[in-house]
Amino acid sequence: MPPADTAAEPNLSLKTARGRLVLITTVLGSSMAFIDSTVVSVAQPTIGREFHADIAGLQWVSIGYLLTLSGLLLLGGALGDRLGRRRIYVIGVSWFAVASLLCAVSPNITFLIVFRVIQGIGGALLTPGSLAILEASFRKEDRSAAIGAWSGLGGVATAFAPFLGGWLISAVSWRFIFLINLPIAIVVVVLSLRVVPETHDEAEKGRLDYVGSALATLALIGISYGLVEGPAMGFGTPVVIVAILGGVLAAVLFIAQELRSPEPIVPLSLFRSKQFSATNAVTLIVYAVLGGVFFLLPIELQQVAHYSPIGAGASLLPVTFMLLLLSAPSGRLATRIGPRLQMSLGPIVVAAGVLLLGRVDSNGNYFTEVLPAALMFGLGLAITVAPLTSTAMSSAPPRRAGIASAINNTVARTGSLLFVAILPPLAGITGASYLHPSQFQTGFHEATIIAAVVCAAGGVLAAFTISNPRVAPPVEEKADFSCPINAPPLRAEEAAAGG
Repeated sequence: MPPADTAAEPNLSLKTARGRLVLITTVLGSSMAFIDSTVVSVAQPTIGREFHADIAGLQWVSIGYLLTLSGLLLLGGALGDRLGRRRIYVIGVSWFAVASLLCAVSPNITFLIVFRVIQGIGGALLTPGSLAILEASFRKEDRSAAIGAWSGLGGVATAFAPFLGGWLISAVSWRFIFLINLPIAIVVVVLSLRVVPETHDEAEKGRLDYVGSALATLALIGISYGLVEGPAMGFGTPVVIVAILGGVLAAVLFIAQELRSPEPIVPLSLFRSKQFSATNAVTLIVYAVLGGVFFLLPIELQQVAHYSPIGAGASLLPVTFMLLLLSAPSGRLATRIGPRLQMSLGPIVVAAGVLLLGRVDSNGNYFTEVLPAALMFGLGLAITVAPLTSTAMSSAPPRRAGIASAINNTVARTGSLLFVAILPPLAGITGASYLHPSQFQTGFHEATIIAAVVCAAGGVLAAFTISNPRVAPPVEEKADFSCPINAPPLRAEEAAAGG
């Protein structure tokens, strides 16, 4: 079956065999990135023991991936729009698979970190492509159903990942959490070339902002390096000072570049909207806490509470299930009453869940210590993420909804990256302390208090900065008229990984 012409109108139907295959192709590709982030967190203690790594090494395994993913995510979307969404998606999936193989054969922690950085580049190319393909390929009447199915099937994959990853770690080796990406990638590439139509945006003719993307990535690298290595090397050492100052300088130059670039990778004019700026500030805080807690919790459960890898991975499934069940109702409620209440209350409920996680100790009873915290945590996220995502998109002009969503996603991942870097040293978790249960337990308790305070502050910030849209009073009209309001569908899974 030949691919569709790039100039053709979207015409795929979800009821056809080809339409379903295109959907499956996008779900499988995006699920690789979703699953990988989950199972790598579960594998951290095992990787640390095998490579005799300290906590900074484990931080870099996560941060290395997030650095290139966050820094290049917007560029990946822009490349797809200009050069072909299927082409960039296939390149991204192939790149991700090769990097996964390199991760699987890493001889030490340094090589694993480098290969995770390379893997993040593939993630930045494939992640925007999956949804962009659905948006550009399906006819209008099937688009919402296709994206809804993408979210639901992606949720099933994300929920299944802890079982599969934990089993692979326990029964075979942590290296297989990367090797499992290879057969998936082969299927995705073959299906993409056979059934996915090639599309691109005819209106996107300008030069790509490579300088802006490079400066954003350099800023994240410099600041993250200084924050991670500072506790061990000393914040007064020249290399740490140079890294942090260099990162800050790159951030300043990035802003200057975006202000003067005719085609900025991040249109800073969007931040003139108070609602857009406030929403992204809350996103940064909430997802920072999410990233920091999910980095430390698998270590706490395995090293302190003596959970197996599969037990640690499965213990927070209630969070995923609550997001799947409650995100859509939460979005509908926010549409009726406005986002302010939920975006204010949700982070405070998340903070309460984080504080409950601080109760986990060497006893580790799931029903009395972990489950109540997971339910509270999941409830808070379900209250927050749907209105957060929809507000980020709706607070930008309609023609900028796509870039607004991409910026929000990038902000979420950047928040996770920075908090993974800063939370462990703030809580006194340094060196090899994670290998000593009593030391890590003390640090983890401190980390939950810090994270809870930060998250609650996000709720307070929302209460003072987020506004509900004004509802115009009903107007009586004798003539019949219609005023359809089209809004992009809420995507629970996208909100739960990065907004």
